[in-house]
Amino acid sequence: MGNDDYGRFQLSLLQSWQLRGEAGTVHVAARQQRLISALAINGPRPRRYLVGLLWPESFETRALESLRVCVHLVSRQVPGLLVNGGAVLSLSELVDVDLHRVRAHIRELSELGLNGNAASCLNELRDADLLPGWYDDWVLFEQARLRQDRLHAFQIIARESLARSDYETALEASEAALGLEPLYESAVGLLIQAERQQGNNASAIRAFERYEAKLKDEMGIPPSTALRRLIADIH
Repeated sequence: MGNDDYGRFQLSLLQSWQLRGEAGTVHVAARQQRLISALAINGPRPRRYLVGLLWPESFETRALESLRVCVHLVSRQVPGLLVNGGAVLSLSELVDVDLHRVRAHIRELSELGLNGNAASCLNELRDADLLPGWYDDWVLFEQARLRQDRLHAFQIIARESLARSDYETALEASEAALGLEPLYESAVGLLIQAERQQGNNASAIRAFERYEAKLKDEMGIPPSTALRRLIADIH
């Protein structure tokens, strides 16, 4: 019996963890969720890699047994989700993972620039928090990596929207970047430019002053000469 006989799955790792099959939402225990998520994020991996990732503090024999039980439970509860290749485990090709779509859009932005609906792309990236509330070391690493990728994508959207005179989208993208990293100076500069182009000089000045105060409070340094020059043009 092939995986096609089981139908397709949708796995959400963004905002909240959810697995859906053709019959609806599938509820699995936290330990099984961690295995499924590790395979979704990292792709096919040897069993020994997975036990080191998921049970780093356990003895190898005990960790391998925990993995064996976990694989058995997932395979029994959600047939067709896992592909057991002996020493290597992976998710079925029939699993659609929202994280993969977001990463593909970020790559496209980086390689080709902003094409299509900027607002739709912005909304997708704004809501792309990976597994919030999960604190495993490997998850924290992936959260930080995706966060940096989103910051870069927001900057591309803001910069290209500004060049296209789409000032509202440029403003929203800059604010989204600053929501992730309040001391991201490039985003502050793009926000100030977007406010100026809309005639909102007072808002631009306030944005600069907020950034200046936060930078001084947290790092004890002033804004860059380029950013101060940008705001001086308004005055």
